[in-house]
Amino acid sequence: MIEAELSALPDSVDVLVVGGGITGAGVARELARLPVSSLLVEAADFASGTSSMSSKLVHGGLRYLKTGEWHLTLESVRERQQLLREAPGLVERQGFVMPLYFGRKPSRATMQLGLGIYDAMAQQRNARFVGDARTLQLVPGLSNSGLHGAMCYDDARTDDARLVLRVLQAARNGGVRLRNYTRVQSLLREQGRVCGAILEDSLTGQAREIRCRMLINAAGVRADQWTGQAPKLRPLRGSHLLFPVWRFPLAQAVSWLHPDDGRPVFAYPWEGATLYGTTDLDQGQENDFGSLRMNAEEARYLIAGLQPIFPSLELKLADAMSQYTGVRPIVDEGAGDPSAASRESACWSEPGLVGITGGKLTTFRVAARQVLGMAAQQWADLQPAASVAIFDEELPTDMAQRRLHGRLGGQLSAYRQQIDPEEQTDLPTAPYQWGELRWALRHEAVRTLSDLMMRRTRLGLVTAAGGQRYLQRIAKICQQELAWSDEQWQAQREAYLARWRSLHDPLAAEGA
Repeated sequence: MIEAELSALPDSVDVLVVGGGITGAGVARELARLPVSSLLVEAADFASGTSSMSSKLVHGGLRYLKTGEWHLTLESVRERQQLLREAPGLVERQGFVMPLYFGRKPSRATMQLGLGIYDAMAQQRNARFVGDARTLQLVPGLSNSGLHGAMCYDDARTDDARLVLRVLQAARNGGVRLRNYTRVQSLLREQGRVCGAILEDSLTGQAREIRCRMLINAAGVRADQWTGQAPKLRPLRGSHLLFPVWRFPLAQAVSWLHPDDGRPVFAYPWEGATLYGTTDLDQGQENDFGSLRMNAEEARYLIAGLQPIFPSLELKLADAMSQYTGVRPIVDEGAGDPSAASRESACWSEPGLVGITGGKLTTFRVAARQVLGMAAQQWADLQPAASVAIFDEELPTDMAQRRLHGRLGGQLSAYRQQIDPEEQTDLPTAPYQWGELRWALRHEAVRTLSDLMMRRTRLGLVTAAGGQRYLQRIAKICQQELAWSDEQWQAQREAYLARWRSLHDPLAAEGA
């Protein structure tokens, strides 16, 4: 259950999971299958870090074949296929087009070889070459100067924050307690063994002690902040732009190599907008990972990558609706090209504690089972159960219900019953129903307006000016469901818009 008050938590649990991103959520889901009591805490909002600021792709990592990480690619492809089967409406197949140009990399032969291996790992045959005329039909507006054709293949996309929430929902259904805005002040130790933590409500300052038999550190880029055993991390920043579809229309995902450095970049339709990215730069250790924004160098890089491939669109930074920056918790293996750094996860342990960091969105299930396997070396009851589906709900048979089922899972029938039919209607310019906002406020531990606009929905990213046009009606729903006074609403509104302007306004990057 999601606890409203810190004082409502039990004095002790068997397992305390720290970190409410995709890795922590995956661990909690696996714990829900075991005969142990568990609590997951997150210092900010669920999925508020890397797990809501990713590239939104559930993919096998085609480029990892180039670096020789065959095992990671195979593992990722298998997990992608399983998530496609288990989470329709949330994890969906995405067709990619990679245009090929005479005299430019990559060559047709290279792509056919790589994609042939990629398809073999997925036990499918989807990759195919199409000529220049068909390529321009698939991607109108593409540069045709020297165009040879394109390789077409399949990967998958998701709403990363909703994926985290669905996995947490499954964990909660299995008895795991959850609490956001709850940070670890310090660890408790007895006789050299971790035995609990002092927790603090990040919004109220209320603090209390909770004891545990095992603590699992899944805090991502913050994994080393209160334990010295974590591996050294190399945080890598990735920034993205979102454009309105009328300004950057795409029916397929398009991937190409950036003309400056040959790194793969991509653009694809996502949540009613067009998402484009990504950069891959060393972030350093000195910044607040929760307050990152695209800098001017990244903005120039991304716009420079668009101009040669989509010259007729004449896209500029001012055309984007929003921008966001996430940090990948990459294990530091020394200097070198950031894009060549391994995305494998890493585990470590000390008495009473097991930690995990690194890894990919796609392979969260593998990472969760890996960390529990290590924890089982200290406590046998934590040996993960036989590998079964993440989600227990029946798959939707009605295609009209597919998207909502993907977001709500087994709660869809309750949503239909509880939400007024008048609110089960779409917003004018975004793929959400008004009722989804009310449902989130009622059931999904929303504590700030940013939680609602940036993660329960993605209105702050996929609508102009952070969704300001909707705030008047959203105010009424928030005040009804959360009992916010006029003063509280105004404070929430001002805080949200100030944060949006600072971190997500694309023009903020011009003066970064």
